[in-house]
Amino acid sequence: MTDDPTNNTIIGIDLGTTYSCVGVWDWKYQRVEILANEHGNRTTPSYVSYTTTERLVGESAKQKQITNLENTLYNAKRIIGRSYSIIRKEDLASWPFKVFGTPENTPRYSVMFKGVETVVSPEEVSSLILGKLKEAAE
Repeated sequence: MTDDPTNNTIIGIDLGTTYSCVGVWDWKYQRVEILANEHGNRTTPSYVSYTTTERLVGESAKQKQITNLENTLYNAKRIIGRSYSIIRKEDLASWPFKVFGTPENTPRYSVMFKGVETVVSPEEVSSLILGKLKEAAE
C-alpha cells in the first residue's frame, strides 16, 4: 500500500440472492466500474450446479438448470445463517432441489455430485459464487 490512494485498487462485491456482481473503483473518473464476467455480462447468476462430471458456477450453472433441476442450487442467500425450522414452507415446496435440516437445525442441500449423494451448506454455495466473482476481478 502506498501513500497515494490512486495507486491502490479498491474492489467491491455484491453477493445477491439472484444475481451478483463485482466492481472496481476508477480513480480517473471517480466512479465504480462493474466488471464483466467471462460471458461479457456485468452480473453473474447466483447459481451452482453439481453434475456427474463437474461443479458449475454462475452462467453455466444457470444454463444447466434446464437439464439438471434437482442439482442446481440458487437462493442460497435466503437461508444462509437461518435455522431450518424458520424457512418458509412455500419456499421449500417450490424449490426443485432438496433442502433438509440437520440435528442442529441448520439448513443443508442434498445433491448428486459425480454420482455420489453430497451434502452442501448454503455458505459453501455462496463461497463458490464469491470465488467466481473474484476470478472476474483478477
